[in-house]
Amino acid sequence: MAHKYNLKPVAVEKVKTRYRTIKTKLPVPQSLKTFKQLAKFEPTSMSGQPPIIWDRAEGIQIYDKWGNKWLDWSSGVLIANAGHAPKEICAALKQKIDQKLLATYCFPHEDRAALCEALAKAAPKGLDRVFLLTTGSEATENAIKLARTYGVKIGGKRKHVIVSFEGAFHGRTFGAQMAGGIPALKEWIVKPAPGFVQVPFPDGFVCEDTSFKLFEDSLKKAKIKPEDVAGVISETYQGIGPNFFPAEYAKQLGKWCKKHKAVLIMDEVQAGFGRTGKFFGFEHYDFTPDLICCGKGISSSLALSAVIGRPEIMGLYAPGSMTSTHSASPLPVAASLANLELIKKKKLVQQSAKLGKVLYKGLEEIQKQYPKRIGKTLGRGLVGGLLIVKPGTKTPDGETALKINEKCFQKGLLMFAPVGLGGGCIKIAPPLTIPEAAIKEGLKVLAKVCEEVLV
Repeated sequence: MAHKYNLKPVAVEKVKTRYRTIKTKLPVPQSLKTFKQLAKFEPTSMSGQPPIIWDRAEGIQIYDKWGNKWLDWSSGVLIANAGHAPKEICAALKQKIDQKLLATYCFPHEDRAALCEALAKAAPKGLDRVFLLTTGSEATENAIKLARTYGVKIGGKRKHVIVSFEGAFHGRTFGAQMAGGIPALKEWIVKPAPGFVQVPFPDGFVCEDTSFKLFEDSLKKAKIKPEDVAGVISETYQGIGPNFFPAEYAKQLGKWCKKHKAVLIMDEVQAGFGRTGKFFGFEHYDFTPDLICCGKGISSSLALSAVIGRPEIMGLYAPGSMTSTHSASPLPVAASLANLELIKKKKLVQQSAKLGKVLYKGLEEIQKQYPKRIGKTLGRGLVGGLLIVKPGTKTPDGETALKINEKCFQKGLLMFAPVGLGGGCIKIAPPLTIPEAAIKEGLKVLAKVCEEVLV
């Protein structure tokens, strides 16, 4: 695994620019105490990211205690859409703390009502019920539960199958991983639950067939009849990329779900709140989902998620029978309301669409320099990626991708560890508040590192 905590200081070049500053060795000797403490008391699964001890995060930059500064191309993990710790969100949180309202369980509070209304108004017409939760996995679990409940109600017990896509990631809980399409993440599930099936994702690279016929043929091969399908769930873009649906495929998928009364669930946990240049990423497609799963960028800070959907589906459970201890907890709800206002006020959706073109063009230019080592340029809005492959193949090269990630980190450009099957994708997701100059500076660093590594 990359970046374990048994670290030794590594000398790096000195860098000082407008957006990134590296003054010392990494990790600095003082930080080793914290890494050793974590290695002693945490599970290994919590390691794996570049060796930085976050002390402060503001705007588009991350700081440690020892004078180092990074340009953030991670947004945490696609969380800080409105930037890190904007004054408006901090003020909303301070106000709530001063009010002395920190937890309410399912008892109502005013901000809960306000946020439900705001999210309903942001969603397509007819999706006007909002269930506030804590994590993306929790949103996925409840969406699956609702889709299956609705399917059984209208079609009997046979209509319970959930269709998802190979390569999908929907969370780390049981149901979310059953819907996920990464086999390595399911090894702990000795006896997979029935009623889950994955079909190929038409990314056009790994899966070259982008026709919708592939979806229908895959169900036939799995002996799944359309009338058996309760729901289809997909990330708006697959997080292992980002990989987006081809336009025609998405259109046909929407029609198929309507025809067969299958609940269409769009997992917007990574894609929502302006990330792709639309408020919701599925707005790039010619369909309207029945359920939307939200998280991450919903608050640009604290843990919050939501399921947004049609009332006939969302209203299936009686009072008290579909709840969660920290549903609509006052602090993250206050942060989310401030976040939504910031996204609107600062026109961050438009900013993402505009600057996404700059980012994508820069990534394409890098890819053209190394066509045998960078298999594909990925991106839309302010989420992008470079798929690093073994020379002249489509096989992900996780080792080389990690080298690129580490060298960028050493030069003051922070991204989370490479993602995807085989760990070959360098994924880029800066806060939507990033200025064009910072994108170009980051691209220069990435280009320089690729020049050093991809030889």
